[in-house]
Amino acid sequence: MDNKKIAQLRENYNRATLSSEDLLPNPFDFFKKWLDKAIQAQVLEPNAMTLATATVDGFPSARIVLLKGIDEGGFLFYTNYESDKAKQLAENPRAALVFNWLELHRQVRIEGEVEKVSKAIAEAYFQSRPKGSQIGAYASPQSQVIPDRKVLEQNVEQLILKYKEQEALPIPKHWGGYRVKPHKIEFWQGRTSRLHDRFRYTLQADNLWRTERLAP
Repeated sequence: MDNKKIAQLRENYNRATLSSEDLLPNPFDFFKKWLDKAIQAQVLEPNAMTLATATVDGFPSARIVLLKGIDEGGFLFYTNYESDKAKQLAENPRAALVFNWLELHRQVRIEGEVEKVSKAIAEAYFQSRPKGSQIGAYASPQSQVIPDRKVLEQNVEQLILKYKEQEALPIPKHWGGYRVKPHKIEFWQGRTSRLHDRFRYTLQADNLWRTERLAP
């Protein structure tokens, strides 16, 4: 495909509108409302989100991960603590998240500080995973260079044999969760002619949220 064809790709956004009257005082409640709508609309993997991190020198990196929980503090995801993203978060504990629900012409952007979840929370989630996923957490030296896929397959075979008598594996020492604690959350609703509706929640010193409409 040439650049002319790429430049001509367009979608007319006309599924819904978003006004200040639609918003809720707490952005977590409004996010859950939108997430429920995405689930009801059978959006493919509605909990998929872009996670953007950066090194201490400011070099950015982004990848898709899965949201695995929301609590009063923030948005939860889990990963290998020896991965590239974990190393960046250790250096620079800030992140941005983006949810993109194309079927609904909606997007949510989140910015905030990042902290590790407690071992109890991480362990509870790990034990809720299928056994195959638990084995995968052990088998993959995430972000490290490996010679070929056989390394992973051999690791899996050894782990299956080692834990064949157990229904679940213990949580790995190198694995756990993070909580993104937002100070900004933006809700974006696509509109016709690129005149989209955008509202931003900003956390104030009194722990209340201020809302503002943004130009598209």
